[in-house]
Amino acid sequence: MRRMLIALGMLWALPYSLMGLSIGICGLCTGGRGRVRGRVIEFYGGAVSWFVRQLPGGQFTLALTLGHTILGQTDASLDTARPHEMVHVRQFERWGLLMGPAYLGCMFVLWAQGRRPYWDNPFEREAYEQSG
Repeated sequence: MRRMLIALGMLWALPYSLMGLSIGICGLCTGGRGRVRGRVIEFYGGAVSWFVRQLPGGQFTLALTLGHTILGQTDASLDTARPHEMVHVRQFERWGLLMGPAYLGCMFVLWAQGRRPYWDNPFEREAYEQSG
């Protein structure tokens, strides 16, 4: 039963995983690296590092998760961020296609309320609480 739930979660998150794979492949073509860790593929370096730095606050971002892919600036940043990003992987398995709109919607509502869109975001709070 557990395996079936994991498989369904992977399928539910597949569109985001494919997006992450596309960015990761661009990274591989520009000198980056990749590796498989359990049910996740991690990419770092090359165009992946460039992509992460282009995000708002990207110069401070170690890694980000898209489905079952984790995109990091460096090998060391992936090692540091892995527990936090694995919480996001499980969130993608639960929320699937709705993860992007839910995450961004929370950010917008928090911003409109004058709160901190990243730090007060319930998805981030869960990831920080569960990852220590």
